[in-house]
Amino acid sequence: MSTSPTLYWMRRDFRLADNPALSDCAGAPVIPVVIRDGSVRSLGAAPAFRWGRAVGTFSETLTRRGGRVILRTGDALEVLRALLAETGAKRVVWNRLYDPEARARDARIKSALKADGIAVESFNSHLIFEPWTVETKTGGPYRVYSPFWRAVEHCNVARPLPVPRLIFPDTWPRSEALEEWHLAAPMRRGASVVAAHELLGEEAARKRLDWFLDTRVAAYKDDRDRLDLDATSGLSEPLTYGEISPRQCWHAGCAAQEAGGGKGAGHFLKEVVWREFAYHLMYHTPEIMSRNWREDWDAFPWQGDGARAERWKQGQTGVEVIDAAMRELYVTGRMHNRARMLVASYLTKHLLVHWQVGMQWFADTLTDWDPASNAMGWQWVAGSGPDAAPFFRIFNPETQAEKFDPKARYRTHWLYSTGAEAFRQAIPLSWDLQDRPSPMIELGEGRKQALAAYETVKR
Repeated sequence: MSTSPTLYWMRRDFRLADNPALSDCAGAPVIPVVIRDGSVRSLGAAPAFRWGRAVGTFSETLTRRGGRVILRTGDALEVLRALLAETGAKRVVWNRLYDPEARARDARIKSALKADGIAVESFNSHLIFEPWTVETKTGGPYRVYSPFWRAVEHCNVARPLPVPRLIFPDTWPRSEALEEWHLAAPMRRGASVVAAHELLGEEAARKRLDWFLDTRVAAYKDDRDRLDLDATSGLSEPLTYGEISPRQCWHAGCAAQEAGGGKGAGHFLKEVVWREFAYHLMYHTPEIMSRNWREDWDAFPWQGDGARAERWKQGQTGVEVIDAAMRELYVTGRMHNRARMLVASYLTKHLLVHWQVGMQWFADTLTDWDPASNAMGWQWVAGSGPDAAPFFRIFNPETQAEKFDPKARYRTHWLYSTGAEAFRQAIPLSWDLQDRPSPMIELGEGRKQALAAYETVKR
């Protein structure tokens, strides 16, 4: 047993089970560290708020086991060097992230610490299939989901790791207080409203997965798009913060499929891999984060942020299902996936507003914000991304509402019932809401304008 402690740098892996970096610390005292560096300070209001809640919840979990989480602010390399000097640690571990900024930061830190004589190791915790492990037959990355799925669906996925037996040091370095970080401040009066809808912590995530597989998965393929039903796993939020791992979801889904979950469980596995595909694209084509994935879409006459986008953000477009979805987002910090497609289609096609405007709004308001999924989702719907459909997809929100909210329960809840009241409690006082705003644009006319704009790309 080593007496020298190991620094475990936590980022988006707030769980005990199936945590490779934490499991690797077994046998030596471990000092969990959370650093509020530039990557944290650049988070939008809702993601920063929810990240802080994840930190606090995991800290409570460790406290019950005799440990704690050390909180520090500053440049990550400088903070780690300071903690190494203070604690006598000779080793640093972390679980990998895959966005371009995190990769560049981590490579710089790993190189610098190794030059200092510090042992550094990183692990895969956030994905099932790391982006460089899946290749086409010609050796390149996949650009379409279906062949990506076929390439991985029969892969041997390692079993999730158990909760490790942890050893903690006798003395601890100084820690900042989480409340001093004021991560909820940008949420203003919406913080308490959104907090009531959180699925927070490892235990809650595991219970939600079990509930979903026990009661909902058999009908998942048929019901997953219904806005008026609680028919999805709801696990995007804990997956974002690593409160549950994709490997845990995968193996639980496989077990459900074998136990009779059938097509529903199979489709759940495909949705887990859809998230993997988003990371595959972000890693191999990082431009998806900031510019059109399809370069020919640079000719599309997008409009920027402005009055049209503002009405969309405030849920005042005059299209009931769009406004209901935008209110669901502001109250809960999440939005049903079918609704996400509808609001994105309406903004980018009926209103011709740039997908980057919507992507940034989601980055500020989603508690389950994920850099890869958010970028891919917006570009997929806008038409500039990896949608394999050979036509310009324009959702009609009214016919979609009739199909997926047939009795208008979803719309009624968010526009005229308790959801509407919660929305008024959460929004800035400066918003001037109208109870029944007039439609911004006639849907048929909006479709015509979108198709005419698309001719620009085709030419």
